[in-house]
Amino acid sequence: MDIRAGEQGTRSRLSLLAGSAVAVILAALAGCAKAPPPPPPPPPPVVVIPPMPSPPMGAPLEMTVPPVAEDGQRHTVNYGISTSQTVWNLRSGYNVAALNCVEPQFAPILDGYKRFLKTYDKSLTKASAEIDRSFKTQHKGRAAIVARETYQTQVYNFFSLPPVDAGFCKAAMELSAELTTIEPSQFENYSYQGLAKLEAPFKEFFTAYEQYRADLAAWQSRYGAGGLITVRPTSEQTLAQPAGQAPPKPQASAQ
Repeated sequence: MDIRAGEQGTRSRLSLLAGSAVAVILAALAGCAKAPPPPPPPPPPVVVIPPMPSPPMGAPLEMTVPPVAEDGQRHTVNYGISTSQTVWNLRSGYNVAALNCVEPQFAPILDGYKRFLKTYDKSLTKASAEIDRSFKTQHKGRAAIVARETYQTQVYNFFSLPPVDAGFCKAAMELSAELTTIEPSQFENYSYQGLAKLEAPFKEFFTAYEQYRADLAAWQSRYGAGGLITVRPTSEQTLAQPAGQAPPKPQASAQ
């Protein structure tokens, strides 16, 4: 037997065995290797917090507005009144405009009110007398006077609501122009239209204020009463903290 051939065969078998062992070791090491870490979670969506709703026209945060009844009408001091009371409430509202709308551009209101008192004096006197009789049928003696004065104060206060000043003065300007075309014989019928014109900006304000309250309730329900919002760190901010360091504390921001 050739000794050299035997040695070569032996070396070949040893090489094969060594290669197999290396392959087994590499496979074992591959099985023990750690899997790569999962990617970090996406950051939470950015929430844009809208400003807290504010009252319209600079109105106070809390106020009472005349309600809308089941008939769909807003029950103000001008609701469901007689013709004589309509005439007198128109006079009252126009009087408030003449006193409060003092800017130069509203000068026609005062001139128009003076003309109003002279042109429709008979209708105004008649209306006042009928209103007196009406209150006297419901109250006795001094109580009738007090009742009328109390109601009259409510009318003046209604037309003196500060947030509505601009719209009210504009309506009074339009009223002044319309009244130049109304004959005394037509005035009582027109009084309903004239009073509705003066009242319109107030009703618009009341509707806007009710919408503000609804918007505010929805905002508070979603973002927290009083506008106190908790802002927590995002996942990226948390992962970026050095080992052993606590994440930043939540911050509160008032809107």
